[in-house]
Amino acid sequence: MRQFISFVIKEAKHILRDKRTMLILFGMPVVLMLLFGFAITNDVKNVRTVVVTSQMDHLTRAAVERLVASEYFTIVRTVPTPKDAEWLIRSQKADLAVVFAQDFASKKSGAQFIVDGSDPNMAQQWTAYAQQVIVNSLRNATLRSVGELSIVNSKLLYNPRMKSAYNFVPAIMGMLLLLICAMMTSVSIVKEKERGTMEVLLVSPIRPLMIIVAKVVPYLLLALLILAIILLMSATVLDVPLQGGLGWILVVSLIYILLALSLGLLISNIAQTQFVALLVSAMVLLLPTVMLSGMLFPVESMPTILQWVSAVIPPRYYIQAMRKLMIMGVGIQEVWQEVVVLIGMTALLLVVSLKKFKVRLE
Repeated sequence: MRQFISFVIKEAKHILRDKRTMLILFGMPVVLMLLFGFAITNDVKNVRTVVVTSQMDHLTRAAVERLVASEYFTIVRTVPTPKDAEWLIRSQKADLAVVFAQDFASKKSGAQFIVDGSDPNMAQQWTAYAQQVIVNSLRNATLRSVGELSIVNSKLLYNPRMKSAYNFVPAIMGMLLLLICAMMTSVSIVKEKERGTMEVLLVSPIRPLMIIVAKVVPYLLLALLILAIILLMSATVLDVPLQGGLGWILVVSLIYILLALSLGLLISNIAQTQFVALLVSAMVLLLPTVMLSGMLFPVESMPTILQWVSAVIPPRYYIQAMRKLMIMGVGIQEVWQEVVVLIGMTALLLVVSLKKFKVRLE
């Protein structure tokens, strides 16, 4: 046991001495959290809006004032005809036009939206936000039904301010923990093979299995530290509250980290050089995680064949579990399916990796 601990300490010192590795391990989480939290966002803000009206009655004025007061829209122009508004949108001087009918005040209805549809998802969000703002302004002005514009009063659960960070933080956790544990572990083991030092380690008094465990333990501890940094940044910098129990979040994350370490060990059995290990990690881990795990795009909106492919991608289940635990605040009983899948994948990858490693040793 003393030899094992000494080997773990030696491996940890090797990692800590490598400045580039430490920069990747701790710089990448901070940069990605800041990017996805503030720069890469699909929040609706400062939409350039044109108001189209031939007369400014009291209800139209109330609706326009409500649009101005909201943080979502910026009124850039008031024009008399829809054709003028369409020209402004085609000229890239506006994103959205709100057309008020002449009898808007009497009928309390009759508003049309002209939207830049080059980004369909954002166009739908802009229209929904504008409709909600106008309906609320009319309700406040009349205290009664507003005809055709009436919609059911919506109540946003879990994310009332509709911040994209609520969606991105669990996704970043899934991507980072997988990349750090799997990629770094595989490269670390392959580096020993490439240098020819793996044979020296294998003839040492420590059993081969203990050598592999000792090499992955430092990455396990670093992954837990990075997880703590991400959770701390999400709560303090991005203002994303942790609604669920912290204990269960850590338990599910630990299972996922063990899965990633097992996957890294499997990649190290396949690759003979560090370049191949990095290439396999990028192809097997990075691209599927970003594109097919539900990190950026809903799995339900994908073609059926891609949904089947996403079913074998581990980050999909971890991200789903973290969104439920962190954002929705549910108990572990609500994520048992995701946890069972992660445990099953971990056991399968661990068995295959260790068996293949033993075969390679023989």
